[in-house]
Amino acid sequence: MSQHYNTLLCLGDSYTIGESVPLHDSFPYQTIQLLRKKGLHFYAPEIVAKTGWTSFELAEHLLHHQYNEQYDYVTLLIGVNNQYRGLSVEDFKTDFEFLLKKAIHFVNNHAAHVIVLSIPDWGVTPFAANRDTQGISKAIDNFNTVCESYAKQYQTKFINITEDTRKAKNDESLLAVDKLHYSAKAMAVWAEKVADTIIEMG
Repeated sequence: MSQHYNTLLCLGDSYTIGESVPLHDSFPYQTIQLLRKKGLHFYAPEIVAKTGWTSFELAEHLLHHQYNEQYDYVTLLIGVNNQYRGLSVEDFKTDFEFLLKKAIHFVNNHAAHVIVLSIPDWGVTPFAANRDTQGISKAIDNFNTVCESYAKQYQTKFINITEDTRKAKNDESLLAVDKLHYSAKAMAVWAEKVADTIIEMG
């Protein structure tokens, strides 16, 4: 009998690509490595993400490109660029709900196979040193409230990685060389949470 290989689609922005770290250190690739170590069969992750993308740009891309009809699991991590550009939380709600529904469609309506990750807090990075860091953190929390409430409403999984990213304030080893994005070490924590979530689903 041929072995079934699982598929993982990762939707997002620079945090999903793993900006400033090698591709294999990005959280989608680290997730797959962890799952394979547990003896699970997975293809390499399919990543649909671009540095700088807002929720609207990701939605636009999904509307105009063809993807597989179905995936086994989907991760969604989006919103930091909405906050960075000062875009409204109201508009984000509309986009995010669309993206979440699209993700659920990708997993053949097995909503529990969609994993939403909270938005990292770039306000703690050296890049943000001359900005209103508290304001950034508060705004990120507001965007994350939207992500979490929709995840709950649509019964998808939700993983909070924001608190982990805030540790970078006192630990620069969690940051990539650009002092804005996160290092392989930081993303290993996210990957472990995603892998554990998938393993629990059995």
